[in-house]
Amino acid sequence: MKLFKNPGIKKAMTLDLILTAVFTAAGFFVMPQCGMLVLAACVFLTCAWLFVSRKNLEKLSELSSTLDSILSGAEPLGLEDNSEGEYAVLKSEIYKVTIRLREQAHELESEKIYLNDSIADISHQLRTPLTTINLLMSFLKKSDLSEDERAKYILEIDQQLARIEWLITSLLKISKIDAGTAGFKKGSVSVTELISEAVSPLLVPMEIRDQEFKFDSEGDEQYEGDIKWSTEAIGNIIKNCMEHTPEGGTVEVKARENELFTEIVVQDTGSGITAEDLPHLFERFYKGKNSASTSVGIGLAMSKMIIREQNGSIKAENRRDVQGARFTVKFYKHTVV
Repeated sequence: MKLFKNPGIKKAMTLDLILTAVFTAAGFFVMPQCGMLVLAACVFLTCAWLFVSRKNLEKLSELSSTLDSILSGAEPLGLEDNSEGEYAVLKSEIYKVTIRLREQAHELESEKIYLNDSIADISHQLRTPLTTINLLMSFLKKSDLSEDERAKYILEIDQQLARIEWLITSLLKISKIDAGTAGFKKGSVSVTELISEAVSPLLVPMEIRDQEFKFDSEGDEQYEGDIKWSTEAIGNIIKNCMEHTPEGGTVEVKARENELFTEIVVQDTGSGITAEDLPHLFERFYKGKNSASTSVGIGLAMSKMIIREQNGSIKAENRRDVQGARFTVKFYKHTVV
Protein backbone atom coordinates (compact mmCIF):
# COMPACT_ATOMS: atom_id res chain seq x y z
CA MET A 1 0.00 0.00 0.00
CA LYS A 2 1.04 3.57 -0.65
CA LEU A 3 0.45 4.37 3.01
CA PHE A 4 3.21 2.03 4.23
CA LYS A 5 5.77 3.51 1.82
CA ASN A 6 5.87 6.61 3.98
CA PRO A 7 8.99 6.45 6.25
CA GLY A 8 7.18 8.08 9.16
CA ILE A 9 4.27 5.65 8.94
CA LYS A 10 6.71 2.71 8.76
CA LYS A 11 8.50 3.74 11.95
CA ALA A 12 5.24 4.47 13.79
CA MET A 13 3.75 1.13 12.64
CA THR A 14 6.82 -0.80 13.82
CA LEU A 15 6.63 0.86 17.23
CA ASP A 16 2.86 0.18 17.35
CA LEU A 17 3.34 -3.54 16.63
CA ILE A 18 6.02 -3.83 19.30
CA LEU A 19 3.84 -2.08 21.90
CA THR A 20 0.81 -4.17 20.89
CA ALA A 21 2.80 -7.38 21.33
CA VAL A 22 4.17 -6.27 24.71
CA PHE A 23 0.83 -5.13 26.14
CA THR A 24 -1.03 -8.15 24.74
CA ALA A 25 1.54 -10.52 26.24
CA ALA A 26 1.21 -8.71 29.55
CA GLY A 27 -2.58 -9.05 29.37
CA PHE A 28 -2.40 -12.78 28.66
CA PHE A 29 0.04 -13.12 31.50
CA VAL A 30 -2.61 -11.70 33.84
CA MET A 31 -5.49 -13.69 32.32
CA PRO A 32 -6.56 -14.77 28.78
CA GLN A 33 -9.65 -12.53 28.71
CA CYS A 34 -7.54 -9.50 29.60
CA GLY A 35 -5.07 -10.35 26.84
CA MET A 36 -7.87 -10.64 24.26
CA LEU A 37 -9.33 -7.31 25.39
CA VAL A 38 -5.94 -5.57 25.13
CA LEU A 39 -5.33 -7.10 21.68
CA ALA A 40 -8.77 -5.98 20.44
CA ALA A 41 -8.23 -2.45 21.78
CA CYS A 42 -4.79 -2.21 20.17
CA VAL A 43 -6.09 -3.46 16.82
CA PHE A 44 -8.97 -0.99 16.93
CA LEU A 45 -6.71 1.94 17.82
CA THR A 46 -4.20 0.93 15.13
CA CYS A 47 -6.94 0.77 12.49
CA ALA A 48 -8.30 4.14 13.58
CA TRP A 49 -4.81 5.66 13.48
CA LEU A 50 -4.15 4.20 10.01
CA PHE A 51 -7.49 5.58 8.78
CA VAL A 52 -6.72 9.11 10.05
CA SER A 53 -3.14 8.93 8.73
CA ARG A 54 -4.41 7.88 5.31
CA LYS A 55 -6.86 10.81 5.19
CA ASN A 56 -4.12 13.25 6.22
CA LEU A 57 -1.76 11.91 3.58
CA GLU A 58 -4.48 12.23 0.95
CA LYS A 59 -5.02 15.85 1.98
CA LEU A 60 -1.29 16.58 1.89
CA SER A 61 -1.02 14.88 -1.50
CA GLU A 62 -3.92 17.00 -2.78
CA LEU A 63 -2.29 20.12 -1.37
CA SER A 64 1.03 19.20 -3.00
CA SER A 65 -0.68 18.73 -6.37
CA THR A 66 -2.40 22.10 -6.01
CA LEU A 67 0.93 23.80 -5.23
CA ASP A 68 2.54 22.11 -8.27
CA SER A 69 -0.28 23.48 -10.44
CA ILE A 70 0.21 26.97 -9.00
CA LEU A 71 3.97 26.80 -9.66
CA SER A 72 3.11 25.83 -13.25
CA GLY A 73 1.10 29.04 -13.61
CA ALA A 74 -2.39 28.07 -12.51
CA GLU A 75 -4.44 30.43 -10.36
CA PRO A 76 -4.32 29.76 -6.57
CA LEU A 77 -7.82 28.25 -6.45
CA GLY A 78 -8.99 25.63 -3.98
CA LEU A 79 -6.73 26.67 -1.11
CA GLU A 80 -9.35 28.59 0.84
CA ASP A 81 -10.49 26.61 3.86
CA ASN A 82 -12.94 27.81 6.51
CA SER A 83 -12.76 24.63 8.60
CA GLU A 84 -10.73 24.25 11.80
CA GLY A 85 -7.72 22.15 12.68
CA GLU A 86 -3.97 22.16 12.00
CA TYR A 87 -4.41 21.13 8.37
CA ALA A 88 -6.90 23.93 7.77
CA VAL A 89 -4.51 26.44 9.39
CA LEU A 90 -1.64 25.18 7.22
CA LYS A 91 -3.80 25.40 4.10
CA SER A 92 -4.90 28.92 4.99
CA GLU A 93 -1.32 30.11 5.57
CA ILE A 94 -0.14 28.56 2.30
CA TYR A 95 -3.02 30.29 0.54
CA LYS A 96 -1.99 33.65 2.00
CA VAL A 97 1.66 33.13 1.00
CA THR A 98 0.62 32.05 -2.49
CA ILE A 99 -1.56 35.11 -2.97
CA ARG A 100 1.25 37.38 -1.74
CA LEU A 101 3.80 35.73 -4.01
CA ARG A 102 1.43 36.10 -6.95
CA GLU A 103 0.96 39.79 -6.13
CA GLN A 104 4.72 40.28 -5.91
CA ALA A 105 5.14 38.54 -9.26
CA HIS A 106 2.62 40.91 -10.82
CA GLU A 107 4.38 43.88 -9.19
CA LEU A 108 7.76 42.74 -10.54
CA GLU A 109 6.27 42.30 -13.99
CA SER A 110 4.75 45.79 -13.82
CA GLU A 111 8.09 47.23 -12.66
CA LYS A 112 9.85 45.42 -15.50
CA ILE A 113 7.45 46.90 -18.04
CA TYR A 114 7.80 50.33 -16.44
CA LEU A 115 11.61 50.04 -16.48
CA ASN A 116 11.59 49.07 -20.16
CA ASP A 117 9.29 51.98 -20.98
CA SER A 118 11.46 54.36 -18.96
CA ILE A 119 14.63 53.21 -20.70
CA ALA A 120 12.90 53.68 -24.05
CA ASP A 121 11.80 57.19 -23.02
CA ILE A 122 15.28 58.09 -21.78
CA SER A 123 16.85 56.80 -24.98
CA HIS A 124 14.41 58.87 -27.01
CA GLN A 125 15.08 62.00 -24.94
CA LEU A 126 18.84 61.60 -25.34
CA ARG A 127 18.67 60.67 -29.01
CA THR A 128 16.99 63.96 -30.00
CA PRO A 129 19.71 66.35 -28.76
CA LEU A 130 22.48 63.96 -29.84
CA THR A 131 21.08 63.86 -33.36
CA THR A 132 20.92 67.66 -33.38
CA ILE A 133 24.53 67.88 -32.17
CA ASN A 134 25.73 65.49 -34.88
CA LEU A 135 23.93 67.56 -37.51
CA LEU A 136 25.40 70.81 -36.19
CA MET A 137 28.89 69.27 -36.10
CA SER A 138 28.56 68.39 -39.78
CA PHE A 139 27.68 72.04 -40.48
CA LEU A 140 30.74 73.21 -38.55
CA LYS A 141 33.01 71.12 -40.78
CA LYS A 142 32.08 73.20 -43.82
CA SER A 143 34.99 75.33 -45.01
CA ASP A 144 32.86 78.18 -46.36
CA LEU A 145 31.14 78.78 -43.00
CA SER A 146 30.99 82.39 -41.81
CA GLU A 147 31.98 83.37 -38.27
CA ASP A 148 28.42 84.36 -37.42
CA GLU A 149 27.08 80.99 -38.56
CA ARG A 150 29.86 79.19 -36.69
CA ALA A 151 29.04 81.08 -33.48
CA LYS A 152 25.35 80.30 -33.95
CA TYR A 153 25.98 76.57 -34.35
CA ILE A 154 28.33 76.47 -31.36
CA LEU A 155 25.70 78.21 -29.22
CA GLU A 156 23.08 75.66 -30.28
CA ILE A 157 25.47 72.80 -29.45
CA ASP A 158 26.05 74.31 -26.00
CA GLN A 159 22.29 74.47 -25.46
CA GLN A 160 21.83 70.84 -26.50
CA LEU A 161 24.67 69.72 -24.22
CA ALA A 162 23.12 71.67 -21.35
CA ARG A 163 19.82 69.91 -22.05
CA ILE A 164 21.53 66.48 -21.91
CA GLU A 165 23.30 67.42 -18.67
CA TRP A 166 20.04 68.58 -17.08
CA LEU A 167 18.25 65.41 -18.17
CA ILE A 168 20.93 63.08 -16.78
CA THR A 169 21.17 65.07 -13.52
CA SER A 170 17.39 64.99 -13.07
CA LEU A 171 17.21 61.26 -13.77
CA LEU A 172 19.96 60.62 -11.21
CA LYS A 173 18.03 62.65 -8.63
CA ILE A 174 14.85 60.68 -9.35
CA SER A 175 16.78 57.41 -9.06
CA LYS A 176 18.16 58.47 -5.67
CA ILE A 177 14.67 59.29 -4.42
CA ASP A 178 13.35 55.95 -5.71
CA ALA A 179 16.18 54.08 -4.01
CA GLY A 180 15.74 55.99 -0.74
CA THR A 181 19.32 57.34 -0.86
CA ALA A 182 18.51 60.98 -1.58
CA GLY A 183 19.43 62.01 1.96
CA PHE A 184 16.68 64.48 2.81
CA LYS A 185 17.73 66.68 5.71
CA LYS A 186 15.21 67.85 8.27
CA GLY A 187 15.33 71.42 9.46
CA SER A 188 13.32 74.62 9.65
CA VAL A 189 12.75 75.98 6.13
CA SER A 190 11.79 79.63 5.65
CA VAL A 191 9.33 79.89 2.76
CA THR A 192 10.56 83.40 1.92
CA GLU A 193 14.13 82.12 1.59
CA LEU A 194 12.91 79.08 -0.34
CA ILE A 195 11.01 81.14 -2.94
CA SER A 196 13.93 83.56 -3.28
CA GLU A 197 16.32 80.71 -4.13
CA ALA A 198 13.82 78.88 -6.35
CA VAL A 199 12.96 81.89 -8.52
CA SER A 200 16.49 83.35 -8.69
CA PRO A 201 17.63 81.51 -11.88
CA LEU A 202 14.28 82.28 -13.55
CA LEU A 203 14.18 86.06 -13.08
CA VAL A 204 16.22 86.82 -16.21
CA PRO A 205 14.12 84.56 -18.50
CA MET A 206 11.00 86.17 -17.01
CA GLU A 207 12.37 89.63 -17.69
CA ILE A 208 13.11 88.67 -21.30
CA ARG A 209 9.52 87.45 -21.63
CA ASP A 210 8.26 90.65 -19.99
CA GLN A 211 6.62 88.54 -17.30
CA GLU A 212 5.88 89.77 -13.79
CA PHE A 213 6.69 87.72 -10.71
CA LYS A 214 4.76 88.28 -7.48
CA PHE A 215 5.31 86.82 -4.02
CA ASP A 216 2.73 87.28 -1.29
CA SER A 217 3.04 86.01 2.29
CA GLU A 218 1.41 86.84 5.59
CA GLY A 219 4.61 86.54 7.61
CA ASP A 220 7.60 84.26 8.03
CA GLU A 221 5.98 80.96 7.05
CA GLN A 222 8.07 77.87 7.83
CA TYR A 223 7.96 74.08 7.76
CA GLU A 224 10.19 71.10 8.52
CA GLY A 225 12.07 69.95 5.45
CA ASP A 226 15.17 70.16 3.25
CA ILE A 227 15.63 73.57 1.63
CA LYS A 228 17.92 72.25 -1.11
CA TRP A 229 15.47 69.61 -2.34
CA SER A 230 12.51 71.94 -1.75
CA THR A 231 14.16 74.57 -3.96
CA GLU A 232 14.41 71.96 -6.71
CA ALA A 233 10.72 71.07 -6.38
CA ILE A 234 9.29 74.60 -6.16
CA GLY A 235 11.71 75.83 -8.84
CA ASN A 236 10.41 73.21 -11.29
CA ILE A 237 6.82 74.29 -10.61
CA ILE A 238 7.60 77.99 -11.10
CA LYS A 239 9.55 77.16 -14.27
CA ASN A 240 6.58 75.18 -15.60
CA CYS A 241 4.27 78.14 -14.94
CA MET A 242 6.72 80.53 -16.59
CA GLU A 243 6.96 78.37 -19.73
CA HIS A 244 3.17 78.23 -20.07
CA THR A 245 2.61 81.95 -19.49
CA PRO A 246 2.62 84.28 -22.51
CA GLU A 247 4.66 87.47 -22.73
CA GLY A 248 3.36 90.13 -20.39
CA GLY A 249 1.76 87.53 -18.12
CA THR A 250 2.16 86.99 -14.39
CA VAL A 251 3.52 84.17 -12.23
CA GLU A 252 2.46 84.50 -8.60
CA VAL A 253 3.41 82.65 -5.41
CA LYS A 254 1.37 82.86 -2.21
CA ALA A 255 2.35 81.43 1.17
CA ARG A 256 0.11 80.70 4.16
CA GLU A 257 0.61 78.80 7.41
CA ASN A 258 -1.78 77.35 9.97
CA GLU A 259 -1.64 74.78 12.75
CA LEU A 260 -1.98 71.86 10.34
CA PHE A 261 0.23 72.75 7.37
CA THR A 262 2.24 75.36 5.48
CA GLU A 263 0.77 76.09 2.06
CA ILE A 264 2.56 77.37 -1.05
CA VAL A 265 0.40 78.26 -4.04
CA VAL A 266 2.04 78.83 -7.44
CA GLN A 267 -0.25 80.16 -10.17
CA ASP A 268 0.03 81.79 -13.58
CA THR A 269 -2.03 83.61 -16.19
CA GLY A 270 -1.28 81.16 -18.97
CA SER A 271 -3.48 78.89 -21.04
CA GLY A 272 -4.26 76.55 -18.14
CA ILE A 273 -4.27 72.75 -18.07
CA THR A 274 -6.40 70.73 -20.47
CA ALA A 275 -8.82 68.18 -19.01
CA GLU A 276 -6.93 65.45 -20.87
CA ASP A 277 -3.56 66.40 -19.33
CA LEU A 278 -4.72 67.02 -15.76
CA PRO A 279 -4.79 63.36 -14.54
CA HIS A 280 -1.31 62.67 -15.98
CA LEU A 281 0.47 65.91 -15.13
CA PHE A 282 2.81 64.37 -12.53
CA GLU A 283 3.63 61.20 -14.46
CA ARG A 284 7.20 60.72 -15.59
CA PHE A 285 7.93 61.57 -19.22
CA TYR A 286 4.39 62.75 -19.78
CA LYS A 287 4.23 65.74 -22.11
CA GLY A 288 1.01 67.70 -22.36
CA LYS A 289 -0.45 69.17 -25.51
CA ASN A 290 0.84 72.64 -24.71
CA SER A 291 4.33 71.49 -23.68
CA ALA A 292 7.37 73.08 -25.26
CA SER A 293 9.37 71.04 -27.78
CA THR A 294 12.32 70.98 -25.37
CA SER A 295 10.23 69.57 -22.50
CA VAL A 296 11.07 66.03 -21.35
CA GLY A 297 8.22 65.63 -18.86
CA ILE A 298 10.10 64.89 -15.64
CA GLY A 299 10.18 68.26 -13.83
CA LEU A 300 6.74 68.05 -12.23
CA ALA A 301 7.12 64.32 -11.57
CA MET A 302 10.31 65.01 -9.63
CA SER A 303 8.63 67.88 -7.75
CA LYS A 304 5.87 65.57 -6.55
CA MET A 305 8.38 62.96 -5.39
CA ILE A 306 10.40 65.55 -3.46
CA ILE A 307 7.32 67.07 -1.84
CA ARG A 308 5.91 63.68 -0.79
CA GLU A 309 9.28 62.72 0.73
CA GLN A 310 8.89 65.74 3.03
CA ASN A 311 5.41 64.82 4.26
CA GLY A 312 3.73 67.06 1.71
CA SER A 313 1.17 66.97 -1.07
CA ILE A 314 0.70 68.75 -4.38
CA LYS A 315 -2.45 69.44 -6.37
CA ALA A 316 -2.82 70.89 -9.87
CA GLU A 317 -5.94 72.62 -11.13
CA ASN A 318 -7.14 75.48 -13.30
CA ARG A 319 -7.80 78.86 -11.75
CA ARG A 320 -11.40 79.92 -11.36
CA ASP A 321 -10.93 83.67 -11.12
CA VAL A 322 -8.86 84.11 -14.30
CA GLN A 323 -7.37 81.89 -16.98
CA GLY A 324 -4.30 79.99 -15.86
CA ALA A 325 -2.99 77.05 -13.83
CA ARG A 326 -2.66 76.71 -10.07
CA PHE A 327 -0.37 74.37 -8.11
CA THR A 328 -1.11 74.01 -4.39
CA VAL A 329 1.68 72.55 -2.25
CA LYS A 330 1.10 71.66 1.41
CA PHE A 331 3.77 70.65 3.90
CA TYR A 332 2.00 69.03 6.87
CA LYS A 333 3.12 69.49 10.44
CA HIS A 334 2.03 65.96 11.35
CA THR A 335 2.45 62.69 9.51
CA VAL A 336 -0.20 62.15 6.83
CA VAL A 337 -0.91 58.56 5.83
